[in-house]
Amino acid sequence: MKLLKELCEAHGAPGFEDAIRTIYRREMESLCDRMETDGIGNVIAIKDGKGPSPKKVMLAGHMDEIGFVVKHIDDNGFLKLSPLGGFDPKTLIAKRVMIQSSHGGDMIGMVGVKPIHIMSPEDRKKMPTVPELFVDVGLDGDSAKKKIEIGDPVTLKQEFIQDGDRMSGKSLDNRVSIYTLIETMRRLKDPEVTVYAVATSQEEIGLRGAMTAAHRIEPDMGVAIDVTLACDVPGAKPDEMITKLAGGVGIKVHDSSLICHPKMVRAMRDLAREKEIPFQMEVLTAGGTDAGGIQRGGSAVPAITLSVPCRYVHTVVETVSARDLEGTVALLTAFIERAHELDLSY
Repeated sequence: MKLLKELCEAHGAPGFEDAIRTIYRREMESLCDRMETDGIGNVIAIKDGKGPSPKKVMLAGHMDEIGFVVKHIDDNGFLKLSPLGGFDPKTLIAKRVMIQSSHGGDMIGMVGVKPIHIMSPEDRKKMPTVPELFVDVGLDGDSAKKKIEIGDPVTLKQEFIQDGDRMSGKSLDNRVSIYTLIETMRRLKDPEVTVYAVATSQEEIGLRGAMTAAHRIEPDMGVAIDVTLACDVPGAKPDEMITKLAGGVGIKVHDSSLICHPKMVRAMRDLAREKEIPFQMEVLTAGGTDAGGIQRGGSAVPAITLSVPCRYVHTVVETVSARDLEGTVALLTAFIERAHELDLSY
């Protein structure tokens, strides 16, 4: 999992995905026929299908992770942040962050909040909000303002670890998808369809890259790869679990961004059974994926999401199973090999 470790430990807030683009291009160069990069930063790796007019299959995995930009630098050198994506503020306290300075170089900061020792009894009962948090970069005001600009991107900092089947770290949402796209293209030999494997930009702030890429490609069908909630933890009811860690690849039925095409759902489920790939059906009532962006692209695109179950989503200890990740690669590869046979008409 050396590649996944490299992807997860790289930094790429929405709109600032340069480090991920570099890795993706390097890995995909020998696996595709050509690559394109569009104006929003999507990287499109294209593998041509056989035949005179093969169907076009768009795959999407987003490069970005939830992050921030610097909003304000006070006279004592403390930073205030503007979020890019959805955060639970209580997971941010006492974490390290990486500030990517536009002057060059990275700087480490610590997320702080008013100490509990000097809080009023009322304040102790309240959950802090992002505007109440600050970042300490160990500089005075003048030095901080010389080294950091308003608008510089900030992401969380955490080491990737693997312990047996479990892998944990920051930004597994959604670097598992970039890993999946690369590994799937590595396994494809002579597909009957033309594959557009898109490393998308700015998913965490509205599925923007997937929508623009789908308009550019106008695919016949689309598959997004993302994580989903594995709520198989103490306190969750059986109907709240969504998926279970190490329970198999998630075949999405719907989320708040799309209803997956029923024929694609059926095809994925049948293939998983045929290939003996462990799977679980996923119904996610909140949250969306790039498949929702693909569906809205071009002339309306049949789309689905394959999901890697993940505990503790949008934290620095996101946790996935290596078996689930392998199952996702295997099912996606099998689907592409059969995609030319699918009739998705209503």
